[in-house]
Amino acid sequence: MGPSGDKQAQLISAEQAALIVKSGDWVDYGVTHCQPDVFDHALAARKSELEDVKFRSCISLKPRAVLETDPEGAHFLWFSWHFSGYDRAKHDAGICHYIPVNLGEVPDYYRRNIGSVDVAVLKTCTLDADGYFNFGGTGLWHRAVIERAKIVIVEVTNGLPYVYGEQNGVHRSEVDFVIEGDNESAAELPNAAPTEVDHAVGRLIAGEIEDGSCLQIGIGGMPNAVCALLAESGVRDLGVHSEMLTDGIVDLYKSGHVTGAKKTLDKGKIVYSFALGTRTLYETIDRNSEFHCCQIDYTNPPHIIMRNDRVIAINGTTQIDLQGQAASESDGHRHISGTGGQLQFVRGAYASSGGKSFICLSSVYERRGVRKSRIVLDLTLGNIVTTPRSDMMYVVTEFGIVNLKGQSVADRAKALISIAHPDYREDLEREARENGLIPKGYF
Repeated sequence: MGPSGDKQAQLISAEQAALIVKSGDWVDYGVTHCQPDVFDHALAARKSELEDVKFRSCISLKPRAVLETDPEGAHFLWFSWHFSGYDRAKHDAGICHYIPVNLGEVPDYYRRNIGSVDVAVLKTCTLDADGYFNFGGTGLWHRAVIERAKIVIVEVTNGLPYVYGEQNGVHRSEVDFVIEGDNESAAELPNAAPTEVDHAVGRLIAGEIEDGSCLQIGIGGMPNAVCALLAESGVRDLGVHSEMLTDGIVDLYKSGHVTGAKKTLDKGKIVYSFALGTRTLYETIDRNSEFHCCQIDYTNPPHIIMRNDRVIAINGTTQIDLQGQAASESDGHRHISGTGGQLQFVRGAYASSGGKSFICLSSVYERRGVRKSRIVLDLTLGNIVTTPRSDMMYVVTEFGIVNLKGQSVADRAKALISIAHPDYREDLEREARENGLIPKGYF
């Protein structure tokens, strides 16, 4: 008998499962590797029979058949908690819509604010000996989805890693229908080779990390460069409590630098909420008891993050203004990614004993042959502030590192100008003085 009694899930075909969805339904597709594929194609085939079917999703790793078959969005509407490159392209086409979040709060949104989950369809591992369908390295908020769903369907596969952790699966007694998946391997997200700028930023951050620190690593070349540099350093007994598990963390673990021995919460465990990377990452976490996959309302809330000492949060941004506001998720009114857990880890790291938060960025970027500074007087019109100036601690570019905590607006402006690209410093200081950020006579 499982958590809800001895109900037996019914094995049906993907085509039969797709017939369950009705016009006007809210369908939850879950996140990354838990998004269904066989069901997706079967539902797409019913396009002409349906209208106003709405999907909640997050970080789609491959094309979704319901979107590819309905490029005008006449039948299916796609809503995402955080964009992948594919979701961004569909947003640009007008058929994918962002839901603003702090990612660690999403389970609570389902339990308190979301009116309906008519059908939840999640790809999972095959049934284990204890009667559970494991989420395969993508915990996040899937438990909350299942709690709220009127109908729960799992698409089982042999292509996902089986991982250990808290509430990282759904019991067969909670499932209404099971369909056979395609058993394809989990989609990979290869790491781009770190640039010279990534290495320069990584060296500055790595120099701030001491023995026994507990790491949160965001996505991107700069955070992974920090991991690579730490693997070559003398730092020992690092811990991990992170939203995302990356290849950089796995490489650091394999180098022997991550033991979790100094953690005050989940000692000895690498705690994460979702794993996304290469085949090596998935093979490393498969049935590895040192890795602990949890729901995101355990990994991300600041009051939990701070329970570990010396938390180090490393995240990227795309633009920062001279007062310290970081815009990490949009390009003007064009949405590109999401808030994710950045703000929650910035706050949790600072609140921990000896903790430090780092927001990193390259000093410049180039688009269509035009180079621009990422450090600016004012954020691009329409840009979303991901981390407010009041929360900003360390900011890092290839030209230096500054701590903005406790600094006045004038001192923040001068500090950020000092780590801007040299070609832009004079103009930035002139703009700051003309607009009163740096008062007359302030040197």
